[in-house]
Amino acid sequence: MPEKSLSPHVADGVLAPVAEHWRLRRGPLLITSSLAVTGGTLIYIAPLAAVWRTAWPYALLFAALGIAQLGTVAGVLARPASRRVLLAAGAALAVLVLWLLTRGTPALPGPSPWAPADSVIGFTDYICAGLQVIGVAGFGIVWVLGAVAASRGADARGARRPRLRRVAGVVAVAPVTLVVLLATFVGFSGASDGLAGAGFPGDTVAPRHLPAGQRSTVAYCRMDGVPLAMDIYTPPAGRATPGRGAPVAMYIHGGGLVIGDRKLSGLGASLADHEAALFTPLRERLNARGYLVASIDYRLTPAAPWPAPFEDAKCAVRFLRAHAIDLGIDPARIGVWGASGGGWLSSMLGVAGRQGGSGPYAEHSSAVQAVVDMFGATDLNDFADAPPFIRFLLWAGIGTSTATRHSASPINYVTGDSPPFLILHGDLDEDMAPRQSVRFAERLRAAGVPTEFVEVAGTGHTLATPRQQPSPQEVADMVVDFFAATLR
Repeated sequence: MPEKSLSPHVADGVLAPVAEHWRLRRGPLLITSSLAVTGGTLIYIAPLAAVWRTAWPYALLFAALGIAQLGTVAGVLARPASRRVLLAAGAALAVLVLWLLTRGTPALPGPSPWAPADSVIGFTDYICAGLQVIGVAGFGIVWVLGAVAASRGADARGARRPRLRRVAGVVAVAPVTLVVLLATFVGFSGASDGLAGAGFPGDTVAPRHLPAGQRSTVAYCRMDGVPLAMDIYTPPAGRATPGRGAPVAMYIHGGGLVIGDRKLSGLGASLADHEAALFTPLRERLNARGYLVASIDYRLTPAAPWPAPFEDAKCAVRFLRAHAIDLGIDPARIGVWGASGGGWLSSMLGVAGRQGGSGPYAEHSSAVQAVVDMFGATDLNDFADAPPFIRFLLWAGIGTSTATRHSASPINYVTGDSPPFLILHGDLDEDMAPRQSVRFAERLRAAGVPTEFVEVAGTGHTLATPRQQPSPQEVADMVVDFFAATLR
């Protein structure tokens, strides 16, 4: 049916259009709404291959919705019309409905289709939903404005507005456009792991007969239908102690439980800042000493609410014990280390890892025998003076509930049977106040737990500053010696 200009009549102040639809102005609000919908579409399309591996029906649905959204946006921009705007708004609304049905307590079966998108930034799906909201609202406003213009007897794209009003319209929409572009960049970068592929388990191998001196990736647990990846670095051939399994040092990446992944390249690696935890030099030294080194991914918050990351870390320890024979390791000698958020989870494993856990391998213990905590959080109710970004991560990942923060604080679980601790913290750390580590060390010592606390001079939220004292090399030596003494 050809497009028509509206020839309305108004009766008793009620709009009564006689045409089915009308042409619209291709103004800044329409363009911004189209950008928002396009950005939201790119976010859930980027990890489509990973969604296919975990829940192919959702992958098909995402593909269909993506084609529908991109098609309706192209139609709106090519020839703006009321019907096309409504179709574009409807497609965005459909994505929002799907998001609501598969978030939190899901109303639809199967694993969350948003998990791959959230594997690098734990709130990527929220960004996607927010962009769809902007699209629905923007298209709705465009449609209403077009209807009002048409009701006044003019084609909605007809009479040109005064130049001042056009400029005012652009200025009014400009902040929203900037937000849309920034959200699209952040969301797409997270969903695609910086164009390096979604930070999500791909092709994995069985945890047996792994080649010596190499890295292999295994899926260590499937939590709520989501497979979780572990990189296993086996020691070189001939480094293991004859007749005895190798000790294990498990690494947990940082990022405040909200950002980052285990990978050594891509956006997730940058956000996790493995360098701050001295991952590469420690991995090399530990492998050379005959240790098997494991590095894990875990579900990020708020996509998976607390205690999901802790449950994943415990499941990783149980996985190692369940496959001890296949991996050639000693299940009684498992140590853990991490920095920042990784140090936080490592400490939680040390003081609360014995307390059961959800997921597979329930017949095995989640306890570890040694912990290296590098400037990790220990009291989540003591962040009032933290920088805004750190408080944002805490708010996004844990929330504001005092009780929840208490339950996620290692300092509240210390007992006399906690394993030995090595705690390292920079004296210039402004992101994580050194008092977090000082008080934690005091609590551990008061309970009789063997604890060594080292304040590293001249460094902040990292242990890789060249002129710090002790130096990065000396810190790495401390960690290796600590594991050698506690896991001997």
